[in-house]
Amino acid sequence: MNTLEYVPVPAFDDNYIWLVSDGVHAVAVDPGEAAPVRAYLAQRGWRLSAILLTHHHRDHVGGVADLLNDQDAAAPIPVFGPAGEAIEHLTQRLKQGDRVRIAAPALEFTVLDVPGHTSGHIAYFQATDPRGTPHVFCGDTLFACGCGRLFEGTPAQMLASLDALAALPGATEVHCAHEYTLSNIRFALACEPENRELQAWRDEATALRARHVPTLPTTIAHERAVNPFLRPDSPAIRATLNEQLHETVPDRLTAFTLMREWKNKFR
Repeated sequence: MNTLEYVPVPAFDDNYIWLVSDGVHAVAVDPGEAAPVRAYLAQRGWRLSAILLTHHHRDHVGGVADLLNDQDAAAPIPVFGPAGEAIEHLTQRLKQGDRVRIAAPALEFTVLDVPGHTSGHIAYFQATDPRGTPHVFCGDTLFACGCGRLFEGTPAQMLASLDALAALPGATEVHCAHEYTLSNIRFALACEPENRELQAWRDEATALRARHVPTLPTTIAHERAVNPFLRPDSPAIRATLNEQLHETVPDRLTAFTLMREWKNKFR
């Protein structure tokens, strides 16, 4: 095997179901619906060999049962997911530090606990692909220029989860599960309007979406530079929070909490 292909398959209005394939077998990450996966597998002639789930929300797990109904009884499809969440059809429940090894395609992941969006959310980190590039599948914890809403966790949990992801190698390709980039960029610019890398990213992402091209994957290094939720120590962001929200920002957790609350209402 000389290469792996990482494909964002569109689903619903703005979801991506990621497929990783060696040209014969494929792993599906967070298949919220079965039809787009079936169609893409048929188009490429790939065979589904495993399913990875990051959390329990329906738009991430809703297609699992139908995909399992398609499986060959002689070659059952393993389903990996978080130990701390009630998800049907899991064959292996995972937590921080666990390893996932898949034979075909040849993949190995380390599991990261990244609670906040949900209480048991996990991410899958691949330290290297055949080209030497690391990858992370982070579900709804980290987005391009954003982060997930806090449905079940606390701001402190989410900040710790984002810190863990931000500590991954800068070259790590970030495979998030939604195309939220343009709206996230608008908020990021409200937080940090003078960030030149963010301004350039706005122009690049706008051009990509005008051509209906995904803005993903991004990279950890890029997110460190443009994502306000990875930059709660930024003096410029803290000054904006003070000016816009009339709040004192004594520490990074307060900065993160205020940003997340502001983003919930931002239009």
